[in-house]
Amino acid sequence: MKIIYTTDLHGIKWKYEKILEQAIKQQIDMVINGGDMLPTQSNFFKQGDFIKYFLDPHFHEYEENSIYYLGMLGNDDLKVFDRLFEDTCKKYSHVHSIAQEKVRIKDYEIIGMNLVTDLPFGLKDRARKDTDDFQFPKQIGKQYVSSDHGFIKIENWFEHANSLPTLEEEMQNLVKPINMNKTIYIIHMPPAHLGLDVCNDGRRIGSNAIHGFLKKMQPLLSLHGHVHESYDVSNQWKNNINKTPCIQPGQSSSKENHVIYVSIDLDGLRCERISCMREDIA
Repeated sequence: MKIIYTTDLHGIKWKYEKILEQAIKQQIDMVINGGDMLPTQSNFFKQGDFIKYFLDPHFHEYEENSIYYLGMLGNDDLKVFDRLFEDTCKKYSHVHSIAQEKVRIKDYEIIGMNLVTDLPFGLKDRARKDTDDFQFPKQIGKQYVSSDHGFIKIENWFEHANSLPTLEEEMQNLVKPINMNKTIYIIHMPPAHLGLDVCNDGRRIGSNAIHGFLKKMQPLLSLHGHVHESYDVSNQWKNNINKTPCIQPGQSSSKENHVIYVSIDLDGLRCERISCMREDIA
């Protein structure tokens, strides 16, 4: 089975269209999107329009070409739009929302998880403590979650976060696969200690809980995202936890003119990181 894996497209339409073009051209069986799918410019609450007026017809093209599309919303995608995204995916037999879900495609089990360790930034829809002894980062601005009535301010974020399951607990509660040797995890947050989590300032923000989970479970493959610039800083997009390859391709920013993806052939786990230029400026 041939896969294209990409992540952190943040609602940039030409990147979606380029991935579809490559999927058709390369006769790809499945495209996987690792999270942060929706635009963040101007107004977060316009993300619903992006799902309705862009992703819905975009998914229809995958359906027409009989290419599977597996995706999930990420930490910059408002939780209030989860139901709309899931319902949109359900309209198509080849499209699946995989956040905290398992999908079986041919002989493979694909399991998604879109929660992240706590960020310094205000939006906390998908933020968790990593483990019980997690040290919170210094917070910037006010903390809030999304709702049908707009953003709701969290008066005491630390107290609220302590009342939520940790990322370690969330990982343990994921649906279990039947055959770990045929299982692919799509986890938006990268694991710690692999060089896949490096910020521009050199900070490493990967998850110890995810690293420990993958070390214990040893799936066929684990795919990540979240830290766009990590590859540019560390020159590392692929590393192993024992026998499990972990991939975090990184992504160009919205002001750049290329899209990053990884081409994966599951027969032999052959992987290639590809930077694809926008045609109208090439």
